[in-house]
Amino acid sequence: MTTESRPPADHRTARRVPAGAAVLREDVTDAIRAAVFDELAAVGFARMSIEGIARRAGVGKTAVYRRWKSKLALVLDLVSAFATRGLPAPATGSLYGDVRALLEVASHALRHPVASQVIPDLLVEAARHPEISDAIKAALLDEQQGIAAVIVREAVERGELPEGTDPDRALDLIIGPLYWRLVVVRGDLPKGYLDDLAASAVGALKN
Repeated sequence: MTTESRPPADHRTARRVPAGAAVLREDVTDAIRAAVFDELAAVGFARMSIEGIARRAGVGKTAVYRRWKSKLALVLDLVSAFATRGLPAPATGSLYGDVRALLEVASHALRHPVASQVIPDLLVEAARHPEISDAIKAALLDEQQGIAAVIVREAVERGELPEGTDPDRALDLIIGPLYWRLVVVRGDLPKGYLDDLAASAVGALKN
């Protein structure tokens, strides 16, 4: 079982650690995060326990509690880390190109185990835990809303879309069918599916 300890005292090379400060090893933190995902995928949020996480990570429960106060805090950290913060909006020069590029990025994200296995389970728990609902919204919606707003604004400036086009509606048309197929139905994407979906979304937005 992995344990945490203070680094060896070497006044020539090591920086002093304040008395009483906990040294949180990154490899232990990474092992716990990986264990959280595995435990969620295996038993779901409701049956997940700190004990099970610690056992799967090969650490003591204390190592988990040093970092997070509860299993809910652990899950929120996992979901928040999944968010694609700072992802730039596509800039292909055309509405179709931007929509197609967004679909490409989204298709990779929605194939990630956090989206395909963990988040559907958390959506059930979100009704009882508003914190989970907020974290999922931040991970799956907020960033994409910002990108959709840029895509729509630039398309309006190029004359490809009419003034007043709703970015939220655009996002629904672009990502909604993809989320349904990959996360809800869990089906494969046929060859040319993203091309056809991009063309359909652009056509609907222009009407």
